[in-house]
Amino acid sequence: MIDIHHHLLYGLDDGSSDLDTSLKMAEIAIADGITHVVCTPHANSQYEFSPEENAIRMARLREKLGDRLALGQGCDFHLSYDNIESALANPTRYSINGKQYLLVEFPDFGIPQNISSSFHEMSVAGIVPILTHPERNVTLMQNPDKLVEWIQMGCLVQVTAGSLTGRFGKGPQRVSQQLLAAGRVHVVATDAHNISSRPPVLSTAYTYVANKLGNEVAERLFVENPRRIFYGEPIPARFPPENHQDEDREENASRRSKWFSFFRRR
Repeated sequence: MIDIHHHLLYGLDDGSSDLDTSLKMAEIAIADGITHVVCTPHANSQYEFSPEENAIRMARLREKLGDRLALGQGCDFHLSYDNIESALANPTRYSINGKQYLLVEFPDFGIPQNISSSFHEMSVAGIVPILTHPERNVTLMQNPDKLVEWIQMGCLVQVTAGSLTGRFGKGPQRVSQQLLAAGRVHVVATDAHNISSRPPVLSTAYTYVANKLGNEVAERLFVENPRRIFYGEPIPARFPPENHQDEDREENASRRSKWFSFFRRR
């Protein structure tokens, strides 16, 4: 399995605090069957993002781990105005391994008003945004169908393994499972921060997906798509979201009809 969202680099953000913790996280990942990790420290107003410093710390980890775990470089990119302008001017500074894919993070509450325009500008600049953990955003939890427009624009969706298995509560679990069932998930990642409350474990979620949707889907979300992202290869389009949107409309219309019939009977 390949983990494209992992706060493995130490002393940079709210992820690993020191080298020893990073090594313990790496050992957990290896034992879980993870072969590749993209190191993704936050890039936001709270934490300074420095690819040069990140590369130094990643090299120290490689010295300790050898070839037991392939490491890549990226970031957890906050969708602020300043960040977006910087990425448009220098896309490879923030992207995964200097390729086209960029992990983008919404605020916990609300969605920036002009975000669709920003995604279009990113696309023109050759950036493919990967929307991280939308199931944990309060606005998208209430209306996950907002993702359909962005998926149709070429954005990808990454849900957190722990959301699927209930680690983040019932709300994120429900929404992540709905997105999965509707074919609106392209990759599952750990978003690991430590060795206890948010460890780098994918296998439990892999088993859940395999049991629900089959091994082929699990391989695609945990191995094939993240490998393509790691190496900058295109991801084939699957599960057209517009079809699921039509199904959702029909289901919602059916529910409204049942309610109206109920009130007429009363």
